[in-house]
Amino acid sequence: MSERFFASDNSATVHPAIMEALSEANRGHAIAYGEDEWTEKANRVFRDLFGRRAEVFFVYNGTGANVIGMQGVLSSHHGVICTEVSHIHCDECGAAENYIGSKLLPVATSDGRMKPSQILPLLSARGVVHHSQPKVVSLTQATECGTVYDSDSVREIAKICHKNDMYLHMDGARISNAAVALGSELGDITGRLGVDILSLGGTKNGAMFGEAIVVWRPELAENLRYIRKQGMQLASKMRFISAQFATLFGTDLWRENAAHANELAQALAARLHDIPGVEIAYPVEANGVFARLPHAAISQIQDEIYFYMWDAEADIVRLMLSFDSTMEDVEALVAIVRKHVS
Repeated sequence: MSERFFASDNSATVHPAIMEALSEANRGHAIAYGEDEWTEKANRVFRDLFGRRAEVFFVYNGTGANVIGMQGVLSSHHGVICTEVSHIHCDECGAAENYIGSKLLPVATSDGRMKPSQILPLLSARGVVHHSQPKVVSLTQATECGTVYDSDSVREIAKICHKNDMYLHMDGARISNAAVALGSELGDITGRLGVDILSLGGTKNGAMFGEAIVVWRPELAENLRYIRKQGMQLASKMRFISAQFATLFGTDLWRENAAHANELAQALAARLHDIPGVEIAYPVEANGVFARLPHAAISQIQDEIYFYMWDAEADIVRLMLSFDSTMEDVEALVAIVRKHVS
């Protein structure tokens, strides 16, 4: 099997600039739990990106970012409206429901994007003692299907949330890819649209480990200081998370990495589209390609190069591109697919 594969952007290497930042942060002692110069620098970077009101809390991983971020506004009788393919619903082992106690309220989508009109029917449960009370809408940007919400949709959903005393959470594990796809700055597609809580990803875009929670409301920040500790996500040697984010987002590295992955996704989709019997299942807008392949060919292709099934019943596979993917990787995969499909 090839040593390079398309299963996940989590499989990628660490960007050399991040490795250098970690090495620099490893010189000498530093005060623990975020009282260090690297975390101070990262905080300044995030305020420049997201505005002076934004506060950031670094955590170990994406599930921790989602759970801790939402825990600040949820009680056990509350509900979270999300899509049926959302990471919090499908791929976090019930972490939100286990640690917060809130019920997830999934809605069906055709391409991973929730429509504003899908939220309103669920609000009929508000005030009914027999039902979980919707309190948060959680969007994923870019979505699990590789699509991207446009700014008007996010703004409209934010207005619905705030009109109904709810919060808007955004799972931004691939927010950099979404920003590049939209040609926008990170702050312009999050807080300035009305997002209240952002789980911001670094690991899928060149970092070694660590994610971030960004909030724009002072009352949320005050709670999160304690919830993060209680939730076992307060890093003692935080400088090693902060140094990565200061490097990734303090320069255009986040944009360069995401743009490279997005461009290769477009290249892969175009080449696969030209193979008879292969169909691109969803619009390719970020760094994922979802392709429907002939059933008999899938296992043969997987014997040579590693990737995940997305929808086994529909024979749709997921192919993820990373900052360190190359055109040679793309061409190799296309050649393998062509060999077994043609």
